[in-house]
Amino acid sequence: MGSDGKLPTSAAAAVKGPKGWAQRFLNVGFVAGFLLVLLTYAVFSQQSQRFGAVVASPDDVAAISKQAIKARGEPGLGLAQEDGGEEKAETTRPAEPSADHHQHQDTSGDSNQDNHQQPEQEWRPKAVVTEEPPKRDDTAAKPFDNGKVVCTTAGPYSETCDVFGDVRTNGMAHTVTLVPATSFTERREWTIKPYIRRTMSGIPEVTITQLDSTSASSPAPACTVTHHVPAIVFALGGLTGNYWHDFSDALVPLFVASRRYGGEVQLLVSNIQPWWLGKYEAIVRRLSKYDAVDLDRDEKIRCFPRVTVGLRMHKEFDIVPEFSPDGQRLTMTDFTAFLRETYSLPRAAPINLKQTPKKKPRLMLLHRGHYRKIVNVPEIVKAAEKAGFEVAISDPRFGVQVEELARSVNSFDVLMGVHGAGLTNAVFLPKGAVVIQVVPYGKMEPLAKLDFGDPIVDMELRYLEYSITAQESTLLEMLGPDHPVIKDPESVHRSGWDKVAEYYLGKQDVKLDLERFAPTLELALDHLRQQ
Repeated sequence: MGSDGKLPTSAAAAVKGPKGWAQRFLNVGFVAGFLLVLLTYAVFSQQSQRFGAVVASPDDVAAISKQAIKARGEPGLGLAQEDGGEEKAETTRPAEPSADHHQHQDTSGDSNQDNHQQPEQEWRPKAVVTEEPPKRDDTAAKPFDNGKVVCTTAGPYSETCDVFGDVRTNGMAHTVTLVPATSFTERREWTIKPYIRRTMSGIPEVTITQLDSTSASSPAPACTVTHHVPAIVFALGGLTGNYWHDFSDALVPLFVASRRYGGEVQLLVSNIQPWWLGKYEAIVRRLSKYDAVDLDRDEKIRCFPRVTVGLRMHKEFDIVPEFSPDGQRLTMTDFTAFLRETYSLPRAAPINLKQTPKKKPRLMLLHRGHYRKIVNVPEIVKAAEKAGFEVAISDPRFGVQVEELARSVNSFDVLMGVHGAGLTNAVFLPKGAVVIQVVPYGKMEPLAKLDFGDPIVDMELRYLEYSITAQESTLLEMLGPDHPVIKDPESVHRSGWDKVAEYYLGKQDVKLDLERFAPTLELALDHLRQQ
């Protein structure tokens, strides 16, 4: 009641004056400031986690790729799935910050012309390996979450670049771009030919760019398709179309580059040859589960966790295990086993004469329809049959199906022919079979060993080499014994590759001395007896 002279509580607070109000506002400001600090911390923590996961650590690229592959097709991502482990971005979705001395013209049956192009710098292999250990340009590797570019330019043939992280391809522009999560200290570029021989003309170059930031001054192209698998960029054309070069320049190095992915890799092909992809479809389909992309006409910006630009050739038509990527240590026997699986070839070993002594081993004699052909084929057939072989003459042409040819060759125990692309079919022989290479006159043994001798040994086949004499070459009758081509082959080699190719590969045929050749047939038979 008001009669006791005391004021209500609110009135009492009011009469305390401005000091009381100041205290109250101080307390409220302290609480509000504390809450603002907490909110700011939470927001920045989420942002750093979000952007820290955009680009894979280069050490974890393989693991992240596997996780991404496993996650393909999972619902709830708001993306339309396409082939190649890719996701098509929605229209409203923002961009993620995320030559050589060879120029054979042979076909599978040596039915077309062989030509050899002189290299810009002549090079011959060492006895064991043909390259120095790879020189790696990985100075671009900054913080792990920025990805990295590793380029290899060592060796006489090829150059390649591996790009890890947020990698974007622009096919029509022939560019591959690494987008950093934060920023690099400098912008860098590499330009290479994705063909196996760096000196080959007519092959479009690809530019690999490491951006210094994602700012407006150096913008990253926005992703239109996101892939969860790595990619390999390579070029056809060049010398492909010749049967030997199809393997040496494309199929063998493509096997080495892609085998580690078990089919989970996208192929981006420059200078694409649809007929080539059709001819070797069974092989290409086993190396990649996805349709090849025509790089030169590809308008999309494709994003990958890893891109390899270019294929690498270790040796002609061969594999050096130490140079296989990711420590695989692949060999030519791995490649030939892969081919037997691809074409379901029935024989993994040649005839066993100990178990079937009355059965004759089979010999396939490759018959060339043009230069470097054997002119006394009937006599050779008789001599081989007399030695104990069942002989068949083979003259496969360009249009023959590879699977049909592979099955035919696989049924034989010995493959014999003059130096030429037909000997490439050794890849389909059962392990432990025999290959006899007849080497043309003119000191052609180094070339014969490089093209076929070393690869055949690395396939774990028995390699026999028969070098003809001048008396077994039609050049002797054509030019006479005093011509430098006959009398002094070394002088012809010194004059340059054009003359070597013109005479020793392009103008001579072969007439084997049967008595001189007989021990070679016996060596082949002895080898099969020991299997």
